[in-house]
Amino acid sequence: MATATLRLKRDRDKPVRHRHPWVFSGGVMRIEGTAAPGDVVNVVADNSEWLAYASVNPDANLTARVLSWSRAEPIDDGWLAARITASIQHRRDMGYLAEGGACRLVFGESDGLPGLVVDDYAGSLVMSILTPFMERRRSEIVEALVHELSPGRISERSTDDTREREGLEPVSSTLVGSPADGPVTFMEGECAFVADIGSGQKTGFYLDQRVNRERVAEYASGRDVLNLFSYTGSFGIAALRAGASHVTNVDTSAEALAVGERMARDNAVDGRWESLEGNAFKVLRDYRDEGRRFGMIVIDPPKFASTRAHVEGACRGYKDLSLLGMKLLEPGGILATFSCSGMVTPQLFRQVVAAAAMDCGRDTVLLEKLTQPPDHPILMTFPESEYLKGFIIQAP
Repeated sequence: MATATLRLKRDRDKPVRHRHPWVFSGGVMRIEGTAAPGDVVNVVADNSEWLAYASVNPDANLTARVLSWSRAEPIDDGWLAARITASIQHRRDMGYLAEGGACRLVFGESDGLPGLVVDDYAGSLVMSILTPFMERRRSEIVEALVHELSPGRISERSTDDTREREGLEPVSSTLVGSPADGPVTFMEGECAFVADIGSGQKTGFYLDQRVNRERVAEYASGRDVLNLFSYTGSFGIAALRAGASHVTNVDTSAEALAVGERMARDNAVDGRWESLEGNAFKVLRDYRDEGRRFGMIVIDPPKFASTRAHVEGACRGYKDLSLLGMKLLEPGGILATFSCSGMVTPQLFRQVVAAAAMDCGRDTVLLEKLTQPPDHPILMTFPESEYLKGFIIQAP
């Protein structure tokens, strides 16, 4: 239950009234009562009108995250388990809990569980705890997941930079079952993928590109593909299974490329597979100088902007990548370019890619707009939850 009251400044209550789940320190008048990081507080307007329950971290710039807009829904002992059950049931209803498959079970604020992410890789669950509120409730989270799914393994990979901003240390451990003795294999359509849940990026794989891998692969048949920021090469696997003639995967991690080579063998496409350890920006410039051309280029970089202060620099990076990619396309070639920075809106990303197209000096056509799949839901009142956006572009 709430231990204190967070009072908003005059005229700073509109976001909460409009069901945006974040309260920043600049909007806070004061906290009345004692509130430690992870406590539940009442959020009220300056005139004392009750607005929401929220978890609080007085030491963070993002001071509070709304847990409920209903005063009749107290944040009691059963609240967390009920929310987790509802989130998992939603994926079950959508058909995402297929045996041997993978999906995101909990997606933070979009599932009413700010500070918690849970992924399922063929029965091996990986969770990420990002806030003091969820940090205190680790055992409750595990108990709810075991009750709902009886998984063979639950691992924790709480290493996101959000934890540092919340004053938390990184955590990696196995909470249920035995530690994974290697990457976990799962199926995505006809593709056999592996997730390195012990030491890979994020929770071990990028599940948010599931639908986009299918869409990009639709254009891959017969094309020589350059896959940049490839990580373990999942876009490359999908493209080759769809008939691509060859894929060159570029990443700075030799370990990730080695996992990709294993996946290529598992999918019987290793004869058309090439790995190149290197910086994508430099590789693009080197290929430009060599006069190389490709039938398809996939650009899927990591998050360039974690805060608003990074947006301008991120946009320069996205433009540079898109411009170089367009210049390397064969006539009729396909560029698939992405941003996973939540601070970069879909509209801004489109402006950046359009500016690259103008500077390229080639006519380009937008074939498809892409986003994240339904197991990474977009909360309509929370634009930041629409973090993944992409375009499939053709240069005639």
